[in-house]
Amino acid sequence: MALAPRLEFRQSQQLVMTPQLQQAIKLLQLSNLELAEFVEQQLEENPFLERAGEQDGADAGERHGEDAPDAPETSQGDQSGAALDLESETASSRASDALDAPQEESAAGEGDCEYRASEWANVGSGGGASFPDDRAFGETLSREISLWEHLTEQLHVATRDDQSVFIGAYLIDLIDEAGYLRDGVDTVADRLGADAKDVERTLKLIQTFDPSGVGARDLKECLSIQLRDCDRLDPAMKSFIDNLELLAKGDLKGLIRATGADEEDIRDMIAEVRALNPKPGYAFGSDPVQIVTPDVVVKKAADGGWKIELNSETLPKVLVNRVYYTSVSKAKCREEDTLFVSEQFANANWLVKSLDQRARTILKVASEIVRQQDAFLIYGVKHLRPLNLRAVADAISMHESTVSRVTANKYIATPRGIFELKYFFTASIASSEGGEAHSAEAVRFRIKELIENETVDDILSDDRIVEILRGEGVDIARRTVAKYRETMNIMSSVQRRRAHLRQAI
Repeated sequence: MALAPRLEFRQSQQLVMTPQLQQAIKLLQLSNLELAEFVEQQLEENPFLERAGEQDGADAGERHGEDAPDAPETSQGDQSGAALDLESETASSRASDALDAPQEESAAGEGDCEYRASEWANVGSGGGASFPDDRAFGETLSREISLWEHLTEQLHVATRDDQSVFIGAYLIDLIDEAGYLRDGVDTVADRLGADAKDVERTLKLIQTFDPSGVGARDLKECLSIQLRDCDRLDPAMKSFIDNLELLAKGDLKGLIRATGADEEDIRDMIAEVRALNPKPGYAFGSDPVQIVTPDVVVKKAADGGWKIELNSETLPKVLVNRVYYTSVSKAKCREEDTLFVSEQFANANWLVKSLDQRARTILKVASEIVRQQDAFLIYGVKHLRPLNLRAVADAISMHESTVSRVTANKYIATPRGIFELKYFFTASIASSEGGEAHSAEAVRFRIKELIENETVDDILSDDRIVEILRGEGVDIARRTVAKYRETMNIMSSVQRRRAHLRQAI
């Protein structure tokens, strides 16, 4: 067969990720802080972008030929009435104005700048300040793990119960940098709509985490947890901790009377307590505390539904300066300058459209989540419905990956508190009668309720629990019941029967 050149035509299809499309996808998964930083960078680089401030909102609308819109909002009962009519040249967000640090001027300023410039010129070019290897400066930096990250990692290892993880994540968010929980159990239970016993049980689980003493509500509890972990919380030491105020007053005789110990033992107890850490959280990274600002706000509507709107304080608002573009494009300039102007103007328009689309998408996803989890907002955490990314994506005609990006690092403010959007996605268990699926949290709660109501003469085995649940329309396997029971730290039927007999004796 002879080799010869020839021409062939082939037709094929392929998905091309343009830089603009990549930018739009990137904006979806950015948090509000990251988005504000990105927009600030674009404002510095693109001459046709400018911030739409409140002080010159009217002038900006006149110059750009349009009014600056308010933040989008919608209602659970009327999606079509959502205020989403945003112009393509404005983003439905607002960023804080960057504060420029004042620069001091001095007579010797120029000389100092020249000296510093010559000094820094040797960095990275073989001077004494350069690194001996090829590492970049940023590669040598490190960051300590925060207390929140440390506790969250332990929580996901300690339990797989979705309800315990939900409550535990909320409690960890309330723990301050010293390691203390400042809110009471009843307050948290009322806020989440959960049982106080479930919140207390989850808090006790967190109090077993490292560092010892974390999750305590006061100093006495913090010291008691640490002594318990050291196996030193005997009755005398417990009495000593209960009367800790006497130690602060220096009342040694009062401590002797309260504990029933002699003076030598009291002095040993004082030495042991002083060796403990009253603020265990300080052992971890002390990153600046950043208050979580919600991206979406949910309020009760007058008609009994829910009013969902974007938080305009977290979203940057930028405009395209067409007046400046017109004046620049009319000027005679080189070909590369003309290309630069057209590219920057196109990028500015695309950024504004991407911000607008991001706002619409977040609002659309959040509205569907609120519609699906309406029972949680009304009754509490025990009424979370089974929900996954596919269910939300199908309901709003979007791809699962889009919903996943939207729910990452986004927070929603509800009457029950501020939650990350991904918290509302829970597992489901099929119905034995072919009806609506049951939430895994609801099934766990039912198992826990059945076991708590059992008597000595009627201890429920896992098989018996399966029969009861199937009679209630829950299609569940025995191994699933055993797994849920273990995640809730509930003993087996044999162990529970022995425990009941010991109590009876």
